[in-house]
Amino acid sequence: MAETTARPGLTPQQWDDQFFMEYVRDNRFKRYMGTDENAIIQLKDDLTRKPGDKVTFANVRKLKGNGVRGNQVLEGNEDELDSRSMTVTVNPIRNAVIVTDWDDQKSTIDLRNAGKTALKLWIMELMRDDTIAALYSINGVLYAVATEAQKDAWLVDNADRVLFGSAVGNNTGNDHSASLANIDNTADKLTCATVSLAKRRAQLASPAIKPIRLNEDEEWYVMFANSLSFRDLSNDAPMQQANREARAREGSAMNNNPLFTGGSLVWDGVIIREIPEIPYLPGVGAGGIQVGGNFLCGAQALGVAWAQRTKSTTDVRDYGFRTGVGVQEIRGIGKLLFGKGDDDTDDLVQHGVVTVYAAAVADA
Repeated sequence: MAETTARPGLTPQQWDDQFFMEYVRDNRFKRYMGTDENAIIQLKDDLTRKPGDKVTFANVRKLKGNGVRGNQVLEGNEDELDSRSMTVTVNPIRNAVIVTDWDDQKSTIDLRNAGKTALKLWIMELMRDDTIAALYSINGVLYAVATEAQKDAWLVDNADRVLFGSAVGNNTGNDHSASLANIDNTADKLTCATVSLAKRRAQLASPAIKPIRLNEDEEWYVMFANSLSFRDLSNDAPMQQANREARAREGSAMNNNPLFTGGSLVWDGVIIREIPEIPYLPGVGAGGIQVGGNFLCGAQALGVAWAQRTKSTTDVRDYGFRTGVGVQEIRGIGKLLFGKGDDDTDDLVQHGVVTVYAAAVADA
């Protein structure tokens, strides 16, 4: 029986390397990804070098003891090193396209390039959507399928890192739905004051949410905001004044002013980044208004685990008449949650996220 040889021009390994790099660079969350503990989205690729279906993210809490002074005996008064862990499970993700020679009169390399473009866009969007779903999630459960009991239990443990509108007092007895119903379209839009409040909640939370460091003295948080809340923040008078009077005006720096570019906003040590794909919660606010989630993040807010990085696949069959090109990876992504109880899984808290629900009424 005759064997079919690979078509000329197909170089899978060369495409694999380029594909992965383009995929990460084009992702909306790309600039916040990194391999160290200072990254908002921490990447781990442990399983690319060894078998397994879970990657463990570790957390060591700060020491709480007072130590000893002078001639006091240290033996027997040592501090407890409180370490926590969370596992992220990885799963295969695959897709492919196939075209016949009859239906599409293209050369092999053109077909492969067309498939590469389409699949690159698909997997890039999937990573973005999975990231947003993880931010919204309730203790690892997708928000859309989480029960009211699960949402209330999550709120009990995360009351110091969940904000309903512009006031801490909008949290009604750790009842998730009742607290959402306190959000109105007058007082509870996303404003500069709300951003500052969310930042203070992050700093005062227990355990505190660690900002990312750009150098020894410069600390930042990043808030991922839905488009309607971003609109309200952009229209807030203090933000407009800050952009008008405090942002750089001369040279190339003028091109960075969001009054002209529509770029990220900056307020009180927080970078506010618009993510248009963040979905809304219709009808849950006061008077049935729409509410949107916004997520103020510090270091290690999310974890991404890789077991197999993005690679291309091909399938030639029917005597070369049908040519398929595919993509596959094995990864998982999750909001990092560490228990504050006696066990790693007791009383899970969001390690690096303050969830801010705000009014998000559609444009008239």
